[in-house]
Amino acid sequence: MPDQDLSEYLAYLLASANRRMRLGLAQSIAAEDVTEEQWRILQVLSDEQGRSMGELAGLVLMNHPALTKTMDRLVGRGLVQRAADARDNRKVLAYISDLGLEMVTRLRAQVDAHHGLVEDTLGPRKTEQLKRLLKAFIEESAAG
Repeated sequence: MPDQDLSEYLAYLLASANRRMRLGLAQSIAAEDVTEEQWRILQVLSDEQGRSMGELAGLVLMNHPALTKTMDRLVGRGLVQRAADARDNRKVLAYISDLGLEMVTRLRAQVDAHHGLVEDTLGPRKTEQLKRLLKAFIEESAAG
């Protein structure tokens, strides 16, 4: 049986695309001195709803120890705050600060510009097709 070229494996293609996307995103937000993970946290918290650490971990695709460490850095920079849940004081909720909201506004423009470059490369139709395919893959693989 002939060896299959690595680039024919879907796992490799997804990893390669993810790597390119992450590198481009990192460059686009580097001026704000934030990581992709920090951007995801700030983006989720920008709805000002307050999130438990468990909920936030799932939404930003991070494990709890990594999220805790990243949140500590964001708290230290004054971008997010932690507060006891008014309904259950055993639970801690994370909230974005005014400084964090200002940063999200700047980051959104940079991230949107990066995504615009991706769309320029693929074209709008292929970009939407790719999004639909990836969403379908995520949903269907989670169900089964």
